[in-house]
Amino acid sequence: MATITQKFNPRLNVGATPWGNAHGLKYTLETGATGAALNADSTAAIAIADKVRIGVIPAGTTLLDSLAILSVAMTAAVTGKIGFEYVDGVDVAAVPQDDDYFLAAGQSLATAARLRNVTTNASVTLPKDAWLILTTAGAANAKASKLDFIVFGASEGVA
Repeated sequence: MATITQKFNPRLNVGATPWGNAHGLKYTLETGATGAALNADSTAAIAIADKVRIGVIPAGTTLLDSLAILSVAMTAAVTGKIGFEYVDGVDVAAVPQDDDYFLAAGQSLATAARLRNVTTNASVTLPKDAWLILTTAGAANAKASKLDFIVFGASEGVA
């Protein structure tokens, strides 16, 4: 019987704390009474097919899991998908941008819920900073709402 040993991955020991390198990054998207994103560069209501950049996921983050908490739902029939795209707009073949990495297209955003990532996407390490993006469909938002989104990751560093 053979003994097989995998090569050591030095990125697994990254972190300056004794409790490791895993973390949860929390992002919040709130809309006002008209359906527009608060603290954003637009005062227009979020419409069908709009892309909302919620925040930046740092380079070197290994994406492990996610949780969307819709504590105040959007307008009836609003659906969406959540993923990432690179801040510089240039795709990377080894880790391609994916607009539905966390939540697949058609996910209802019209009902208060906790939505765990149920996609089958493999864990990836972002080689550069990426926007966390929500792309809407189904209907325009016309009411106040709140979505907290937590990206669970590990600080692995950029190879």
